[in-house]
Amino acid sequence: MKISSIREVEKIADKIKKKLLPGDVVFLYGEIGVGKTTFARLLINSFENEKKLKKSEVLSPTFNIVFEYKIKEFTIKHFDLYRLKNDNDVKNIGLYENLEQSITLIEWPELIKNKPENRLDLFFEYKEDYNERSLIIKTNGRLKIHEF
Repeated sequence: MKISSIREVEKIADKIKKKLLPGDVVFLYGEIGVGKTTFARLLINSFENEKKLKKSEVLSPTFNIVFEYKIKEFTIKHFDLYRLKNDNDVKNIGLYENLEQSITLIEWPELIKNKPENRLDLFFEYKEDYNERSLIIKTNGRLKIHEF
């Protein structure tokens, strides 16, 4: 699908939010600056809005590697694996711990060898017009039954 505005990304994030449950994982693929963190921010803020929580300032976790956001009865974990070198690094940051108790967003997931079953793969790409993006959504596991 083609994305031409932040409002369109907001609508997609809101639609995806309605399908996600603790234990689900969202892989965010794409070049630097293509909108992975923007999507994560809009998704997290959509959950916060639904639960009448104060909106968090969602930053890229590139240097911290992970940020957590408490959404009443569950947590959203937002990982950025850009600076990691291998699957051992992934294990050492605790990515695989307690996956079933949170919704997990992962930027730069290419290093992950054992991909979680219930996951969405979101592929963001620049279009010729640098202000537009394309988004391909692939569904896996429990999420395969949902249309996005």
